[in-house]
Amino acid sequence: MATLDVRPILNSGGEPFDLIMQTVSQLQDNEHLELFVPFEPVPLYTVLGQMGYSHKTQRLDNGDFHIVFYKEV
Repeated sequence: MATLDVRPILNSGGEPFDLIMQTVSQLQDNEHLELFVPFEPVPLYTVLGQMGYSHKTQRLDNGDFHIVFYKEV
């Protein structure tokens, strides 16, 4: 499992896409990515979906999102 909290990157005006993709590229098929973001990353669903990843999304009490990306093997 890999966990990324990209909220600080986004809050400082940065773009976490490359970090997310680098992290996903290092995952084994039985591993998943746990992602924390301040908004629902709908385009990321499409990109990772094309790579075989499904996702489960949870909206946190503070309005941020916790998303788990995983491959069904």
